[in-house]
Amino acid sequence: MWLQHEIQLSPKSRGFHLITADVIDALPVIKSIKIGIVHIFIKHSSASLTINENADPTVRSDLEAHFNHFVPERAAYYQHTYEGDDDMPAHIKASILGSSLTIPISNGRLNLGIWQGIYLGEHRDHAGSRTIIATIQG
Repeated sequence: MWLQHEIQLSPKSRGFHLITADVIDALPVIKSIKIGIVHIFIKHSSASLTINENADPTVRSDLEAHFNHFVPERAAYYQHTYEGDDDMPAHIKASILGSSLTIPISNGRLNLGIWQGIYLGEHRDHAGSRTIIATIQG
């Protein structure tokens, strides 16, 4: 069985956001799958998806602080600057972190580790809603 579903995420502030529940809530069919995978892909070049700590929110704020230091705004060598100071760094962060994840499904649940969750990395100051395509095989 193959299924595909589009998930609309509401606009988020800049930073890392735990979206595991949003993904699960949008895909109730997962509950009926004994063995499978879900592949999620974000259709934007200035946001990313990653998996990390799901319990302590300071991990998300530390990631944001680190990426802002690691990929600064207004670097003198940026040429792509006409969409704002946050735009080129957003593209770099999205490329580093990636635009897709593949997660196993086991016995009707995402088979994530106990301390793992799905993050949306929102790298723009004033982004709109984000679209994720979820493809399920199982």
